[in-house]
Amino acid sequence: MVANPAPAIAERKHPVDQTLPPLKLVTSGLQHVAAMYAGVVAPPLVVGKACGLSGAQLTFLVGASLFTAGIATLLQTLGFWKVGARLPFVNGVSFAGVAPLVAIANTTPHRDSLPVMFGAVMVAGVLGFFVAPYFSRLVRFFPPVVTGSVITLIGVSLLPVAIGWAAGNDPAHPAASVSDIALAVITLAIVLVLRRTLTGFLRQIAVLIGLVAGTLIAIPFGATDFSPLGRAGLIGFPTPFHFGAPQFQLPAIVSMCVVMLVCLTESTADILALGKVVEKPADEAVLAAGLRADTLGSAISPLFNGFANSAFAQNIGLVAITRVRSRFVVAAGGLILLLMGLCPVLASLIALVPGPVLGGAGVVLFGTVAASGVKTLAEADLDNGDNLLIMAVALGIGIIPIVAPDFYDGVDPHLRIVLNSGVSMGCLVAVVLNVVFHHLGRTPAQPVEPVDPVDPVSEPVPS
Repeated sequence: MVANPAPAIAERKHPVDQTLPPLKLVTSGLQHVAAMYAGVVAPPLVVGKACGLSGAQLTFLVGASLFTAGIATLLQTLGFWKVGARLPFVNGVSFAGVAPLVAIANTTPHRDSLPVMFGAVMVAGVLGFFVAPYFSRLVRFFPPVVTGSVITLIGVSLLPVAIGWAAGNDPAHPAASVSDIALAVITLAIVLVLRRTLTGFLRQIAVLIGLVAGTLIAIPFGATDFSPLGRAGLIGFPTPFHFGAPQFQLPAIVSMCVVMLVCLTESTADILALGKVVEKPADEAVLAAGLRADTLGSAISPLFNGFANSAFAQNIGLVAITRVRSRFVVAAGGLILLLMGLCPVLASLIALVPGPVLGGAGVVLFGTVAASGVKTLAEADLDNGDNLLIMAVALGIGIIPIVAPDFYDGVDPHLRIVLNSGVSMGCLVAVVLNVVFHHLGRTPAQPVEPVDPVDPVSEPVPS
């Protein structure tokens, strides 16, 4: 007879649901914020410049994006009702929406551009919220050959981002300078050495230590810009509808609804990938809850002057490297994002990290995501010629926008939203080919013999 079953129950708690000491929560959460920061601030900067915003307005828009990313991340990690995957899942401004938002800015008077964008994002978010549970039912069409191909594409498609950071992200000088390359290599080396030599908690935050060390080393190179600290205010709140009440124009709404479908596709792949990494596979219910959080965060975001939010795949790599699987760590990162949106000085501290330093760490983060995809592909039956063909074609088509960014420039701009997303195209191709080769025209599978209850582990039934 067990006197007190509570300890046994606590021991069975999955690492995803375990809490950590406050110091570990904050430092690990800060590491997630550092990994995603550049991705959060880039879209509002691009869109804001297209709208002709002043420097102060751009700062406000960036702060609003950080604030709304914090809200969306908390919805995913903590959740309520049937909202939130309750996984260590980071959300932020989606890159998929940048091109159509810039197109809206170019076809709308500047004073109306942001209100039109916000109205379109709100409608797309509400629509996506109601579509989410139906979209999640597609999970049976995501066997290892599909998920592995998509996860690999996620990592490969992110690597150019790391390379862009390493080169300084300066369109006028796309080639990296010797100092940029040196900083990236030094940061990468520091992260690798720390991962090899440290143990315990310090090993888990090796990426964060590498970013801090790389930033300090960058000071003599003149690559660390301290000017944002001097310009940043102590307190700032993203006033609701700061740029005007939302406007609802059909063309903009249609464009953003297409973007929302792209975001749902990418988030589905990301949730499945993260489930593999944390060893808590995502089922249909988890997918539906995660997609609801994505879309609800997007619907709320315009209220605080933010854009559509979706999963940030780079943080999946960070979870894979650190093996810190607690969702409360990422929730702490969400709180830090909220504070950064409310306190511009905090936001500017993260902004001190130079691009080349981020690039060096990014090679590790994004490469790990691709490696996770390869690991998942190893679970697929690649001796089966059909599966090998599915993987080959999905990777081949998905990599087109990565190796040839201008390939689809002659296609209708609305179609380019999907075509220029290698992850979405690869996912779509893999799912369609899997249906064609493994579902269409197949006779119902023969009944499977019951598994011995003493040994519940069995080989998966082929699709």
